[in-house]
This record gives sequence, C-alpha cells and structure tokens, in this order.
Amino acid sequence: MNNKTLSLAVDMYGCPNRCKHCWLGHMPNKKMEAGSDEWIIDYFKPYFERISFYSWLREPDFCDDYRERWQRDIELSVNISPERYELASFWRIVRDPEYVGFLREVGVKTVQLTFFGLDKMTDTYVGRPGAFRELLEATELLIANKIAPRWQAFIYEENKEEIVALLELSEQLKLKERCQAFGAEFRFFVHSGGCDGENCNQYNIWIEKENIPQALIPYYLNYESLLTEKECCELLREDATHRVHHNGDVVVLLISNSFDVFFNFTHMSEEWKIGNLKTDSREDLIRRILQEDIPALKLAKEVTMQELAARYGDAHSNKAFGLNDYKDYLLNRYLEDVLCG
Repeated sequence: MNNKTLSLAVDMYGCPNRCKHCWLGHMPNKKMEAGSDEWIIDYFKPYFERISFYSWLREPDFCDDYRERWQRDIELSVNISPERYELASFWRIVRDPEYVGFLREVGVKTVQLTFFGLDKMTDTYVGRPGAFRELLEATELLIANKIAPRWQAFIYEENKEEIVALLELSEQLKLKERCQAFGAEFRFFVHSGGCDGENCNQYNIWIEKENIPQALIPYYLNYESLLTEKECCELLREDATHRVHHNGDVVVLLISNSFDVFFNFTHMSEEWKIGNLKTDSREDLIRRILQEDIPALKLAKEVTMQELAARYGDAHSNKAFGLNDYKDYLLNRYLEDVLCG
C-alpha cells in the first residue's frame, strides 16, 4: 500500500459527440459490461488506500440512470469522494427535464459549455447537427435553474471572426447580468487548447497570434504568456532540459472501454499506453504506474527540447502557443515517429 491517492476516470458509456478538439482522441462508443466498475476498483484496492471513481472520462452522465450511477460512483470510491467539477452533459440537459435539477442537488454551481463559433461551425466541430442550438438551449435551462453557464470557445484561423460574433451573442443575451441577478458569474473565455489528441489535426489552421481579434484579447486564456511558435523555437534553441511528465500526490488514470490504461498527461494514444487491465500482469502494471515506467516517458528523458525544436519546430511560424503546450506538441510528434513508425 502506498500513500498516493488514485483517481480513476473510466469510459463506461461513451460520448454523443466527436469533437475535433478532443484532447483524448476519438474512441469507439460502447457500454462496458455489467460489473466492470466493481472489478476495476477491486483491481486497485490492494495498492491504494484512497481511490475516487468516475464512470466517465468524456461526456459526464451519458447514461439514463445518472442519479443511481453517481451514487454508485460514490459508493465504489474508497476513503475519498468523487467531485462534480464544472462539467455536465449538454446533450442530456436538453433531453431530460430532470437533469438540471439533479445537477443542483449534487452541488453544481457552474457548467462549462464549449463552442467553436456559431451554428454551422460549432455543429461541424462537435460532430453532431444541432449542437449549437442545444448549447444555447442548455444555457437558458441552466440560468433558469440558477446554475451559471461558462462559455468556452476554441479559436482557429477559420473561425476567429465567428468567435467575435459569439462574444457579441453572449452580450446580446445579457448572460452576465442574468447570472449576476442570482449571485453568480458568467464567464466567457477563448483559447486553442493543447495541440494533442484530435486537436493536433488542426495545426494547419492554428491561430496566428497577430490574427487574434482585438475584441477577444481580454478573454483569451493566459494571453500574457502566449507566444508565437517562432518565439517558442527561439526559447528552446539551447534548452537541454527534457519534457517529462510526473504524477504528484494524486495519480489520475484514464481507462478506456477496452480496459487500456493511460496517465492523465496527454492524449490516449498507443505510445502513451501503460498497459491493459485484462491482458497484462497486474503486479507489473501496478509497478509501471507507481514507477512511471512506460516507453513514452523513457524516451522523453533521452531527448532534449533543443533536439525536438530543431527537428519538429517551425522557426518562421507565428502560430500561437503556450510554451508547455508547445513542448507537448513537439514531444508527441517525436514519440509518434519513434514508437509508431
């Protein structure tokens, strides 16, 4: 038994969306067999004193018995309770009149909703027709139940003007004032996310820093530390350090519906897989988790940021990145080349 807390996020039910920004990557939807939740908890119990269990890692509450499911997650957890955070299923908000009441009951005060522009653009990026309309409807239902919506907008070169229009729409709907009326805060923020998972496919249309509309700069997440790719390459040109992720006191594991296991570092791709709960030796898999002994992390220790920037960076690009996100982008390109050929 070790002193770390374990948090398990399990893809038990799938997701209604196929978002182009999804950092986890697209996975097949299927419902895991009955009893998988208890089996997974029992798998880890001998090794961790505190375990929180979440029956989702993509769309929360994507099951009809979400009330019972949440209670089950609490009951399965060991010496610690799972948290609700600011995530909910907008798919379910607009289809189940009891769902928003459930969110209030479990203490949810804010729900994040993700946009990619206006109707057609958002529908395209979410991968489902009607998604934009549902997001607006969900916004109204949340406010009616005194839960503050938080609008997150992903920006690229092709949708930057629509994100401005989205900000204007939030002002026309008076979301800030309507949330203030019940003592809550409406928040609108913009970013491009990390360039991993499905989002790395958007690299060619990544927003250039100079093209971010002025109206959006006050709402751009961590704009003060935003760099161009050119600036990132310059900073990394003589950087002999390595981009190696580590767990802290809490180990977060992502478990696919086929029982593959990943750290919560970046996308759930083959090069980052720790192992499989069903086919690998349990003792060896637990050792790999505790010792962070996987090929991706071993390779990360052997290549410097200087080498990665020289090999994969574009020293003439003005695409906008946070420095750590850019490091992950470079490392993932390297790992894909080396481990996946």
